[in-house]
Amino acid sequence: MGSIKDKVAIVGMGCTKFGELWDKGIDDLVVDACYEAFEDAGIEPGEIQAAWYASRESGLTGSHLSRAIKTEYIPITRVENFCAGGQDVLRNACYGVASGVFDFTLAVGVEKTKDHNGGFGLFIQEPLDRGMTEWEIPPASQFGQYGTRYYYHYRDQYGWSFEDFKRMLALIDVKNHDNGLLTPRAHLHRKITVEDVLKAPMIAWPYTLYDCCGMSDGGAAAIITTPEIAKTLRKDYILVKALALANGASQSTVKQEFDFLHFPENVAAGKAAYKEAGITNPREEISMAELHDCFSTTELITIEDLGLSPDGKAPEDVIAGRFNLDGDQPINMDGGLKCFGHPLSASGLRMTYEVYKQLQGKVDNPARQLKNPKLGLIHNVGGNVGIHASAVSIFGLPE
Repeated sequence: MGSIKDKVAIVGMGCTKFGELWDKGIDDLVVDACYEAFEDAGIEPGEIQAAWYASRESGLTGSHLSRAIKTEYIPITRVENFCAGGQDVLRNACYGVASGVFDFTLAVGVEKTKDHNGGFGLFIQEPLDRGMTEWEIPPASQFGQYGTRYYYHYRDQYGWSFEDFKRMLALIDVKNHDNGLLTPRAHLHRKITVEDVLKAPMIAWPYTLYDCCGMSDGGAAAIITTPEIAKTLRKDYILVKALALANGASQSTVKQEFDFLHFPENVAAGKAAYKEAGITNPREEISMAELHDCFSTTELITIEDLGLSPDGKAPEDVIAGRFNLDGDQPINMDGGLKCFGHPLSASGLRMTYEVYKQLQGKVDNPARQLKNPKLGLIHNVGGNVGIHASAVSIFGLPE
């Protein structure tokens, strides 16, 4: 098998503000994200030769993208891969350039989840698609099974009471809210405390309200080209080091030995990405990560799935502050899903935008700019208890 490592570059990105954007339609979000990316790359829309468009909630055709930005007669493919859609369009756009067929491709992810659902938080209130029987149980209850299992499995090891466990999880929530306060484009800008998390209403055991991400409207876009072309456009282009996507076949949870302590698709995607990028020690080599924190325990478990902490040791690292903005390996530097919300197909590209800006040293608030990051990782996982799609991508600076 070949490798995408260093064969393609990101030369432009755009990202809208995320939130309850009642005054914006889908086309507005597409235009805002794409035209920031065009300006960032220093190219015109007419130079794009192919595009991939991710949207779960809005539209059934790639022509929604061409209508919004007025591209004529270029191939546009609509992609839907649940919470991994934003990474999947990026993956396809990268392969389009790596194939040698295109010089410039565009990846766009956008959702209007607030309009679609009448303003309710999908991850708390109701199934994401009433036509899918596996979604008869709301996501908070489904992901809560992993959180429950994690608590009981490690309770004796740590001597946890349930309140002790919740206090540890609350540190993740507080961290992400603190980072979100420093991020102008985030949906939620609110300082919270551990006590706020503990006193909040119970949503689905073990989650209280602040353990759950909300839903938002938002969009993001990326422009891909070859490293050779990128050099003619800017010095601070970003290289793609790895792109991995793992879709499960709903086999893990029907096995008696399944432990509910890992998402197997996370583990598979992480291993594939590390192999492609040539990473042997992610705990030491990854400078920063944007992880899919739809719920606090999802971030916790993913830390272990991706080898950022050894199995069972993530709580110790969380308590020690390893993943804080000033820690050894910051996670969700912009506030994550917790503060941006989760417009499904936009989240992966929003995460890419954060890592892209961090690597360039151009974050929109110097207070959260990391010092000399080398490699950044983004991660998404989506699905129900037994069917997941997990995506892991890694980006770095040219040498």
